[in-house]
Amino acid sequence: MANHKSALKRAKQSEKRAEHNKSTISRIKTFIKRFISSLGSGDAVSKFSEAQAEIQKGASKGILHKNAANRKVSRLNRMMKSTESK
Repeated sequence: MANHKSALKRAKQSEKRAEHNKSTISRIKTFIKRFISSLGSGDAVSKFSEAQAEIQKGASKGILHKNAANRKVSRLNRMMKSTESK
């Protein structure tokens, strides 16, 4: 347990941020799953743009590293292109 007032505050802030980050990561994963389930249908392009926006928002807020976000978007784009060509 923290011994100083400032350390207590930092511990509280850390818990709040961890909770917020967890919900945001969960939201990103949900958008990715929605996109993957829409592959093959005509709705895939709109789901891709929604997922991409959510991933980039997470990267801009520091929840995802920017390279990790770019990698995720790239992989989703590759999935979409491969299903379009079939």
